[in-house]
Amino acid sequence: MRNSTVFYLLFLTLCLSATVGYGQKDVWKLVWSDEFNTDGKPDSTAWTYERGFVRNRELQWYQPENTVCKNGALILSGRKDKVANPNYTSGSADWRKNREYAEYTASSIKTVGKKEFLYGRFEVRAKIPTASGSWPAIWTLGNAMPWPSCGEIDIMEYYRINDVPHILANVAWGTDRAYHAKWDDAKIPFSKFTDNDPDWENKFHVWRMDWDETAIRLYLDDELLNETLLSETINGVVGNYSNPFKQPHYILLNLAIGGDNGGTPDDAAFPLQYEIDYVRVYERK
Repeated sequence: MRNSTVFYLLFLTLCLSATVGYGQKDVWKLVWSDEFNTDGKPDSTAWTYERGFVRNRELQWYQPENTVCKNGALILSGRKDKVANPNYTSGSADWRKNREYAEYTASSIKTVGKKEFLYGRFEVRAKIPTASGSWPAIWTLGNAMPWPSCGEIDIMEYYRINDVPHILANVAWGTDRAYHAKWDDAKIPFSKFTDNDPDWENKFHVWRMDWDETAIRLYLDDELLNETLLSETINGVVGNYSNPFKQPHYILLNLAIGGDNGGTPDDAAFPLQYEIDYVRVYERK
């Protein structure tokens, strides 16, 4: 009995050590980062811009002019601007074409084709806008297949659900229907954070993803928000039953306004600023 107890305590110690070690920086090696320390436009060897009306029937027109690096941070701005839509077609059924003007502008940048990663620890330190209508995000996509069979990881989203602000941490993959996703999502009322710190929205916070061959774990300030096992993330027939999280993904940073989830913009709150201090990617040593 005594030997069994000793063996059990030794086994428990080893398990706890492994768990603690997994979260320590000394097991990680930095493989790429952008600290945004050079004033001007983002590094063109890492980032490209999205332009125009892109997704989710959002209200903003994406344009590079709303993107700048200043004082050690990347700033994505949302503005109350009126911009003519060069693709406007009267009577079109396509929402990207049937709007003669965009009433807002904003920014979305991505590392597609330039910086793509398979597994690792991803960290983004940012301060997000929380006014009604704002929809900031940190996310990744694979590029081997159309969405959602390419896989989507929402390291951070913020928007209002039934007019209640939420922080979200989501993972999505394909099903048997084209453009229809299977979601593993976590929706946390924003009050959980502001009740503990009334000044939360005026501070920078660290969003993190730990992604390996077995799971995706999404954190906010070291608090686990969501965990998705890769054994469950198998695409349907449209995605050839592949696993979209066993392929490289690229990073997107964007500020959307309105649309399917953003809600009604509070025009009095504009301009909006989404500030990113850094983006860092680590691999296990």
